[in-house]
Amino acid sequence: MIKTEQVKQYLEYCKFRKELDSNTLKAYRIDLRQFFEFVRTENPEKEKIEEYITYLHKKYKQKTIKRKIASVKAYYNYLEEMELISDNPFRKIRVKFKEEIVLPRVIPRGEIEQLLNYMYANIDMSSAQTYRHWIRDIAVVETFFATGARVYEISNIRTENVNLNTGLIKIMGKGGKERYIQIVTEEILNLLKKYYDQNSNMIKDSGFFFVNSRGNRYTEQTIRLMLKKYAKAAGINRNITPHMFRHSFATYLIEEGVDISCVQQILGHSSIKTTQIYIHIASQKQAEILKKMHPRNRMRIGSAA
Repeated sequence: MIKTEQVKQYLEYCKFRKELDSNTLKAYRIDLRQFFEFVRTENPEKEKIEEYITYLHKKYKQKTIKRKIASVKAYYNYLEEMELISDNPFRKIRVKFKEEIVLPRVIPRGEIEQLLNYMYANIDMSSAQTYRHWIRDIAVVETFFATGARVYEISNIRTENVNLNTGLIKIMGKGGKERYIQIVTEEILNLLKKYYDQNSNMIKDSGFFFVNSRGNRYTEQTIRLMLKKYAKAAGINRNITPHMFRHSFATYLIEEGVDISCVQQILGHSSIKTTQIYIHIASQKQAEILKKMHPRNRMRIGSAA
């Protein structure tokens, strides 16, 4: 019999003791429900777990499979640590993964410039409300590219964590980890100050820095739809997402010669291996430049016999 109350206690433990964010908790909940719906018991045999892993391989990509198995393993490790079980079934399971290298999707520099130029050129000052909406939206987009922060990190920035005098913003990342990001471009900092002045009452009341027209937190989904709307209006055919700004931010910093450990710190990656994926993108760009611009290409040299 599956002890749903035990799963509930585990998720509360993850939330309050491990301080995991809402997205991670949601993923854990889904992964555990899927697992127990398949095995239909709290103490599955090794064969049944192996059968479940095979099922995952038929349905999902490696990255998703790895996460789903890790979610269930973490749950059983918790039960073992709390001495709620004496035999952890996952101790007998060995799973090897062939790591897939999926290169992040980056927005071409020209399209970022195209989007921002459109947003600045189409200020809607027909009313105070529409102006507040415009200045908020462009402030959000500028903050994406200025910080490389995730969409839920931007959406959940607390008012007290923004210093508009110094440009220092405290970000709450995955697992409740804090990091500080500096807005260094004066124009962006001035834009954020204008946004705050225009929306200060609602910002103070909500406690969140970015707010919607009702004075509530500007949600992740609404931000995604906003970005899609402006990209389409700017004549960009590419499906631009908030996370692509994060990929672009990291890739272009590395292309400019910024040390990878510095990029890791700014992005809030716990492991530098996660950040190294952007080196592949920068290397591709380097190859394109060398292929096009290397002086050897313009030399007239006889071929080998």
